[in-house]
Amino acid sequence: MLEITDQLHAKGVTLQIQNLGIDTATPTGKLMLTMIGAIATFEREIMLERQAEGIALAKAKGVYKGRKPTAMEKRDEVLHLLSQGIAKASVAKRLGISVSSVHRIMALE
Repeated sequence: MLEITDQLHAKGVTLQIQNLGIDTATPTGKLMLTMIGAIATFEREIMLERQAEGIALAKAKGVYKGRKPTAMEKRDEVLHLLSQGIAKASVAKRLGISVSSVHRIMALE
């Protein structure tokens, strides 16, 4: 956020946030914007820290294993349909997977 306001100031533009009463042309406005940015960064870091702790706890309990792979389970079906000359997009649509998954399966062969 501060980088954006610095770029604006370099071009002679000031930022005014009406509903917060912040005007970056004034020292007080710059201070307020800096404080709001710092608080937002702090909150984000706390959220990420809590998320990491939750994932670690779930992994320790054996609960967190990530998303179950779906396309690779359909590998044999994909290869069978492709061998019949069916288009990749049609195979993907028929099996409910993405075309990129079909490409990944083909690359493994």
